[in-house]
Amino acid sequence: MDLDVFVSAHRAEWDRLDALLRRQRHLNGPEVDELVALYQRTATHLSLIQSSAPDPQLTGRLSQLVARARSAVTGTRRASWRDVTRFLIHGFPAAVYRSRHWWVPTALLSTLVAALLGWWIGTTPEVQSSIAAPSELHQLTRPGGEYETYYSSNPAASFAAQVWTNNAQAAALCLVLGIFLGLPVLWILLQNMLNLGVGFGLMSSAGRLDTFLGLVLPHGLLELTAVFVAAGTGLRLGWTVIAPGPRTRRTALAEEGRAAVGMAIGLALVLFISGAIEGFVTPSGLPTWARITIGVAAELAFLAYVFVLGGRAARTGQTGDVEAAERSGTVPVAA
Repeated sequence: MDLDVFVSAHRAEWDRLDALLRRQRHLNGPEVDELVALYQRTATHLSLIQSSAPDPQLTGRLSQLVARARSAVTGTRRASWRDVTRFLIHGFPAAVYRSRHWWVPTALLSTLVAALLGWWIGTTPEVQSSIAAPSELHQLTRPGGEYETYYSSNPAASFAAQVWTNNAQAAALCLVLGIFLGLPVLWILLQNMLNLGVGFGLMSSAGRLDTFLGLVLPHGLLELTAVFVAAGTGLRLGWTVIAPGPRTRRTALAEEGRAAVGMAIGLALVLFISGAIEGFVTPSGLPTWARITIGVAAELAFLAYVFVLGGRAARTGQTGDVEAAERSGTVPVAA
């Protein structure tokens, strides 16, 4: 194909289509028919150019033109309950599964850091004294102290809502700030692990580690997993800025960013469940083994959801990105 001749022959049609799209709300009947015909011809032209002479600049222009025309012809598709179901069964678990090589190591390393911090604080009186005065530490860790009453300090419903809001914000920050090379994500993780390590260390030094674990594990397993998933996804997004792979950096960030937005919605639902457990189960009168069993069951259910449903969806090509028909056109690049 002689690209210059092809462009000269069809440029007037493309310009006419662009002009019709600019005033699409004021078209009469014949002009609407003309728009549809030009859309179909331009889509054919785009296909021919992509297969025979993939000029990036021309392909980019025609891709955008065809996308605009398709939106004008077919209208904006509204989300339905079918989309919600597809997202929950396929899109979200597939996105979490695809990022497992980031969030699983993040979870393991973060847990190790929290455990080491807790051991250091619990075995070093000097560190404990730098955190608070002995009387204050006793008030925190004694039976009926602040660590225990924290979970029943407010009515269960309002406490669960507060916990959910705080954790959802932390997860969203990990996802959004990941684009800054992942550095803010590491800081957020460190703060969370430091808080966990301080509680672990102080309660263990007071001989009440079993009480601490009984309070944290029911909701903490699922809650921390959601935070680790968000952090791992944020780190992956930051790495995409550094090494986008065979895609252009813009295309890679668009694809991973759209998946991250979906992850934020899905993780908000997960954190809602963990917040409900923290608000209603953790401070309840259930025996410790029953509360921990509920937490473990919720965690195992989430992991099965990700690695069974998500793994199956990922193997069929699901990525957590929006449907291909709803994406803007992309410019092909050399391999």
